[in-house]
Amino acid sequence: MTTEPSKWNVTDIPDQTGRTAVVTGANSGLGIATVEALAGAGAHVVLAVRDLKRGEAAAAGVRGSVEVRRLDLADLASVREFAAGWQGGLDLLVNNAGVMNIPESATKDGFEMQFGTNHLGHFALTNLLLPHITDRVVTVSSGAHKMPGSPRIHFDNLNLTGEYAPITAYSQSKLANLLFTLELQRRLAESGSSVRALAAHPGYAATNLQSHDGSALRRALMLVGNRFMAQDSRAGALPTLYAAVQDLPGASYVGPDGFGEMRGAPTLVGRSPAASDPSTARRLWTVSEELTGVAFPQPASIPA
Repeated sequence: MTTEPSKWNVTDIPDQTGRTAVVTGANSGLGIATVEALAGAGAHVVLAVRDLKRGEAAAAGVRGSVEVRRLDLADLASVREFAAGWQGGLDLLVNNAGVMNIPESATKDGFEMQFGTNHLGHFALTNLLLPHITDRVVTVSSGAHKMPGSPRIHFDNLNLTGEYAPITAYSQSKLANLLFTLELQRRLAESGSSVRALAAHPGYAATNLQSHDGSALRRALMLVGNRFMAQDSRAGALPTLYAAVQDLPGASYVGPDGFGEMRGAPTLVGRSPAASDPSTARRLWTVSEELTGVAFPQPASIPA
């Protein structure tokens, strides 16, 4: 009788000594689990967080080399300040931060909060840091990008003004994460860079995201789901970590291998057709450049 090989986990992360990583939204949930695993493997990890006090408190519990820097993805001035302050190389950028199913609100720059934070903030941050990045960018998406109702990018009304629904806005932002990854990888390859863009999703993981849901009923249902069905944040971070350290092709998408990709060990998973459309990805990129005022760097400034 043969025994099934062990599933991939944090003990399989190769030595990260000498590598530097930035993890956004790193003070709790998937973010701090990602930080703990990378720092535990020897990387120097920067916790990019909106609240420095909470970030410092989270960092205090991490074994390894870490530091905390302020980054508010809902404020493009903060994104520019963070990027302008970066010195030296950066092996890995993990675009992890996000908000989910929140009541209608806007970023400091006037964008719908979920699209502005989850996509536009990370879009600007990535492009501003690209001249420093030497290995890869991993962006955390969600199975919500293919929820019933055919999520799409509402190019005619990106802020969903007059038609806002929390789940619609969240699904749009997570679809945007995958389209961003697709177009970023195309541009990197076209420029001759070996830097890779990848994406991951955690499946159903119990994190603080659910507590901010705009619906009391959904919060109650997710509380039950978190207790009885969800995997914990360390398990939920495994797809992100797998994408961050394994030798995978650019534009790969990693998620759990269990039923419905809800839980399990990390593996390559598929996107929806909407998330695989290169023309939509290019259009979203162009619009994102216009909205943020941040463009893809000149190829000569990107590490080969």
